[in-house]
Amino acid sequence: MRTLEVRRHTMRRKPGIHLSQDGVTLARQVGETSGPFDLVVTSPLERAMQTAIAMGWEVNETVELLAHYPDDLIEQIGWPAPFSHLADVVARDSTIADFAAQMANMWHKIASEIPPAGNGLIISHGGIVELGAIASVLGADHKSWGGALGYCEGVRLNYDDECQSCEILRLPDALQLVEN
Repeated sequence: MRTLEVRRHTMRRKPGIHLSQDGVTLARQVGETSGPFDLVVTSPLERAMQTAIAMGWEVNETVELLAHYPDDLIEQIGWPAPFSHLADVVARDSTIADFAAQMANMWHKIASEIPPAGNGLIISHGGIVELGAIASVLGADHKSWGGALGYCEGVRLNYDDECQSCEILRLPDALQLVEN
């Protein structure tokens, strides 16, 4: 079985493109308890690439689709929002459902590039991670997955031929931050 972690990037000093010191510290903490990874793929945006590096992992590839979503998607889905709300949006809006399925399909392709019994890491962005996770496991109890993912939080997906399971990766309450 192949395992793929998909995490949201860490904090940056807005409106700048580089991580803040708090963001670097958080990514280092998360990196100490994750991996090792056979493949690391990020969005091409600096905050995603820098998050992987701060976690201690070399970036093997960047994928443009991990950084961009349709115009007004964040407003359309009402992010930050709980997984249950986003799953409802996916169920009723074909444009959002198509985007979520595109994420899930790309993640599946990336997972297929990981060696058997290997591990991969994707660093992407808020809203994108939640939608891809929902589309990866459409029949899951999305309500039990909780609220929007905070910085450096994410999901762990296990693949055989298809996605078999999804675990939500949360940080301790004291470290959880959805917006800065």
